[in-house]
Amino acid sequence: MTHTSDDTGSDPSDASPNHWLRVAAVDEIPEGRIKTVTAGRHTLAVAHVDGEFGALDNRCPHQGGPLGEGSIEKGWLRCPWHGYDYDPLTGKPPAGFSDAPPCFATEVRDGAVWVNLPGEAPRPRTVSDVLVETMVNWGVTHVFGIVGHSNLGFADAMRVAEEAGKLTYIGVRHEGAAAFAATAYGKLTGVPAGCFGIAGPGSTNLLTGLYDAKVDRAPVLALCGQVPSKVRGRGAFQDVDLEGAFADVAAYSATVQAGSDHAELMNLACKTAIVERDVAQIVLPDEVQPMAVDPDTAASGPTGRVGPREVAPPAESLEAAVRMLAGSKRPLIIVGNGARDDMDQVIALAERIGAPVATTFKAKGQISDRHPLGCGVLGRSGTPIASWFMNESDLIVVFGASFSNHTGIAPYKPTIQVDFDPMALGRFSAVDVPVQGEVGVTAAAMLDALAGESVGCIDHRPEVAERWEIWRAEKASRAADDMGHGLNSAVVFEALARHTAPDAVMPVDVGNNTYSFGRYFEVEHQTVLMSGYLGSIGFGLPAAMGAWAAVQADGSGRQVISISGDGGLGQYAFELTTAVKYGMDITHVVLNNGELGKISKEQRAVEYDPWQTSLHNPDFAAFAELCGAMGRRVTTVDQLDAALADAVGHRGPALVEIVTDPLLF
Repeated sequence: MTHTSDDTGSDPSDASPNHWLRVAAVDEIPEGRIKTVTAGRHTLAVAHVDGEFGALDNRCPHQGGPLGEGSIEKGWLRCPWHGYDYDPLTGKPPAGFSDAPPCFATEVRDGAVWVNLPGEAPRPRTVSDVLVETMVNWGVTHVFGIVGHSNLGFADAMRVAEEAGKLTYIGVRHEGAAAFAATAYGKLTGVPAGCFGIAGPGSTNLLTGLYDAKVDRAPVLALCGQVPSKVRGRGAFQDVDLEGAFADVAAYSATVQAGSDHAELMNLACKTAIVERDVAQIVLPDEVQPMAVDPDTAASGPTGRVGPREVAPPAESLEAAVRMLAGSKRPLIIVGNGARDDMDQVIALAERIGAPVATTFKAKGQISDRHPLGCGVLGRSGTPIASWFMNESDLIVVFGASFSNHTGIAPYKPTIQVDFDPMALGRFSAVDVPVQGEVGVTAAAMLDALAGESVGCIDHRPEVAERWEIWRAEKASRAADDMGHGLNSAVVFEALARHTAPDAVMPVDVGNNTYSFGRYFEVEHQTVLMSGYLGSIGFGLPAAMGAWAAVQADGSGRQVISISGDGGLGQYAFELTTAVKYGMDITHVVLNNGELGKISKEQRAVEYDPWQTSLHNPDFAAFAELCGAMGRRVTTVDQLDAALADAVGHRGPALVEIVTDPLLF
């Protein structure tokens, strides 16, 4: 019933369990209309009919349709979803029907509509709370994703964790970016981050980034909303078999049920991601997420679940490896991404015997190009220094690399291979001495075994220095190349090296820009992240977001500089707005040559005419400014240093667009 302000009613400050809230001015709801209003955590449908006001719960009791978006026809409020009718003042349905939305008393006071609402019940402990607390206990502190209608219960549990300071959630513009950001976080830290999507397309959009994580052995947790269980498998809206869709990419997958051991499912997911360095998936049916559990239901965690992971090599294979190493004159050590956390031991071994050290492209930066034994990247993206020592070697010692065809490890050379994964040993062709063991443990054991041994290896330091001198002279010559169509890669990466902190994190994309980075950029102690085996274009900017989150979490404040071509940036360009929203201190360098340059190059290489590789681009620097970031555009060499200095000095997201020549790579 509607009362005027002259009537005696409960005072708005009434301390009873029910309380009065002002929800709208009278003139905000015209006669014959209904409006959705929010009062505290309640959402109401407030109607104005024949001079009276009614307030109903906004959810239609049929299927939850938003009654406030309905219309009043012939005195009845019609639900916009399925046409169910209700009295707009009392909520009663027509004769013969019994379902009715809750109705709340209203009053008009001083030109405003007040509604008498029950006090808000304490938020119950839910299935999602148990899941979120368990993943936090395993070290998952960051989740990237998009909140939507089929993941709201889990999102609310993450909100609670974030308000408690235990979790950071970053909302992105596309779930693919969420997966790449989470992947980059895992590659950089070894700790899984979460990527979060709704049922159907929200989750399937995660797949490319998750495949990148899988093949590059990065821990990631995929958190997937799902349609309600009662309509699952019946062709419901966004009904996709997510366990089936993820079967090839996820090493572990589970759908949470009402009667599940919820903490244990999350335990298994997190343990799989960390121990197996792989993708784990949790599927979250809509109705299960907000289910209340006993307030005393405990979360779980890693205590007692994970043991030491340092695996020592078998004595026999270690002895064989040491024998070969001690007898060689020109060994070459090659390190892959699997040696990322164990480089101190590998470098100590190299220094003991004077052996040059080359890296795979994924491992670029694991030994400094300033180190007297560092000789850069081997393979298609590499330096002639590394190629020289491959050709001149009489033994190859490989730590944590997969022998990818892009790396170019000669299969005819005597080879020692060290890897923790027994399936990686001799994967493509037989090696002379396969050694199963953790890289750091094995390299240290080799060093110890050589302590009293006479080794035949010559000291390669002078030769490494000589090869660098030759290559740097060649780079200086190439830096002067100018065909009048943009800057060349040699001059771009020479300048970028001047403005990059020695310990920066550098996510790179895919394409000519990346090959040129591998060849020309001389690393000090930077950490390079890439879509290694999958080679997915678009990785660069989302990966920078994940890297930024990681350096924020560890408090290091390391510089984050990402690199892409115009094709790669175009995949996720709107994530610049995400970077702006969260104040991400990222510098993104885009090499704009107006085409998919790597593909054009490949077409010409096999005598095809370049076709359908040209790109219609915006002014990327101006676009960055429109997004709220700093933008700088470089078209001539004399603009390059100033633009890079401005960008890296800017606190927040910045983009440097460099117009480059597609033929000068």
